[in-house]
Amino acid sequence: MRFVIVGAGRVGLRTARVLREEGHEVVLVEGHDDQATRVRDAGFDCVEGDGSREELLVEAGVENADALGALTGDLNTNFAACLIANHHDCRTVMRIDEDYREGIYQKYADEVDEIVYPERLGAIGAKNALLGGNLQAIADVAEHLQVVLFTITDDSPMKGYNLSEVTLPSQARVLAFGKAGGPMGVPLPDDSLETGDRIAVLADFDVLGDVRQLLLGRSAEETAAAAVEG
Repeated sequence: MRFVIVGAGRVGLRTARVLREEGHEVVLVEGHDDQATRVRDAGFDCVEGDGSREELLVEAGVENADALGALTGDLNTNFAACLIANHHDCRTVMRIDEDYREGIYQKYADEVDEIVYPERLGAIGAKNALLGGNLQAIADVAEHLQVVLFTITDDSPMKGYNLSEVTLPSQARVLAFGKAGGPMGVPLPDDSLETGDRIAVLADFDVLGDVRQLLLGRSAEETAAAAVEG
């Protein structure tokens, strides 16, 4: 596949490297001389100039690209590049900063195919590393919604139950299910929960604690605290 990446900063260049490692063709558009030199030194084709200008995106091959990633730190440049790419029937991905997250999503969601928040994704990864254990945040879907992956343990209250017997809060639902060591798939009512199985749940932030309590039970710290209080 062929991709055009606008912006060769930390996010753009790293994305380009990952795509190249997977065998895809990548051209970058970068407006800063020093960064453009760095891109070429890394072995990438680079069109130097303003990524919001159509003639430069055409030079980069947007007309034949499968997708364009507008990944600069400038929101206006990113949006303009996506509009141009959309005109050329190219899939568009626009980067926005965390500070703009919800407002920009609401304003531009219909204009681009995908909006990404690198800072939020990095924060989710850091949070998972800090939390450890059997709960992993996958993504923030909207302002109050998150997809969370739970791994069933020996102490899980729902171990041995079928999915049809799991009653989640009204603001949560099961998206996918996977047996231990197997792939995630469509959840079926007769799927039984055993140690190591994984459940992906979409939940409102307000009920994540209840969902965790239902699927994982008390944490070790909570159990110890309860014993002291008792």
